[in-house]
Amino acid sequence: MKQRITVLGSTGSIGTSTLDVVARHPDRFEVFALSAATQVDLMLAQCAQFRPSFAVMASAPHARLLEEKIKANGLKTNVLQSPDALEIIASNDEVDMVMAAIVGSAGLAPCLAAAWAGKRLLLANKEALVVGGDVFMDAVREGAATLLPIDSEHSAIFQSLPEDSATWNERVQKIILTASGGPFRTRAPATLRDVTPEQACAHPNWSMGRKISVDSATMMNKALEVIEARYLFGMDPSQLDVVIHPQSIIHSMVQYRDTSVVAQLGTPDMRVPIAYGLAWPERVESGASALDFHALSAMTFEAIDDREHRERFPGLQLAWDALAAPGGTTAVLNAANEVAVAAFLERRIRFDQIHHLNLATLEAVSPSNPDSLQALLALDQRARGVAEQAVGRLAA
Repeated sequence: MKQRITVLGSTGSIGTSTLDVVARHPDRFEVFALSAATQVDLMLAQCAQFRPSFAVMASAPHARLLEEKIKANGLKTNVLQSPDALEIIASNDEVDMVMAAIVGSAGLAPCLAAAWAGKRLLLANKEALVVGGDVFMDAVREGAATLLPIDSEHSAIFQSLPEDSATWNERVQKIILTASGGPFRTRAPATLRDVTPEQACAHPNWSMGRKISVDSATMMNKALEVIEARYLFGMDPSQLDVVIHPQSIIHSMVQYRDTSVVAQLGTPDMRVPIAYGLAWPERVESGASALDFHALSAMTFEAIDDREHRERFPGLQLAWDALAAPGGTTAVLNAANEVAVAAFLERRIRFDQIHHLNLATLEAVSPSNPDSLQALLALDQRARGVAEQAVGRLAA
């Protein structure tokens, strides 16, 4: 039988790559629902190609416009617009799997709904787990959901770990996440105050959205990935390491107790981990180009613990700091960073002030171990309010 999939964030880079893989296997996959923020015309084209039962837009005006265009084109997709529309399409009984590709903490509620409903949850939204933490993992266990990471790094780790998760702690010494270093890997730290949004979004290896591109430039994306790995794989933070690998060929590694290292390699194309998540435990054609080892000139690595890299990427250490702090601190860090990146992209603060804003918010907001979705969302809103005040002070 075909697997029916809901794609949350279908017009973003992960969403479009997911649909590209789905289109290559019409005998295996069928689209049940799609969601997007504002790209009405692209959503219309996706509805025309994949004929989903439902489509969701983030705002009422965009939903009305999409509905008008769907009717004008004779399509039968129903457009949903309600506060719980994302949860509805993520937990519907007819859905087998959910691709969670909504950027930021906005993806937490539908991810939890999919987990509680026992779906195969393909997690490309690292913030949902960074914010949700133990609450999210409890929902996965309680709903007997299947959680598969789609971030290239976490997919690589998952592919490199033993199949029996019960043996991970006794067999694994540490997990090594690789980082490209982004567009400013060799740039003098003192010049980062002059970085423009356009420069920060020009990633040398990956084609990504603006928010995650900025996170890669600050290496906050790697901080969030360290937090995500802590919850996904149940490792102690001391067992999580990061190394810069500019070529983005090795996507991450697992070092075992005997010091042997297992790594997953591939071209920097998100369709590879997406295809793996969709078909797991099988493997299907992804559309990505294969590695040509005859053409590879070199694979290099750089430590991040030297003084210059610490100055260039000060936000990376916040991952371990937040994990050592009271529960909910990772949610505060994520909220602060989302506000900071948005302010930078709007040219309200400088690039180097992103870290200062994150620090100021962490110092001002004291979480108290939130244990429910409502408590997490309340903490998220409180942290955002504090971060916005900090933006105002920095902008002034």
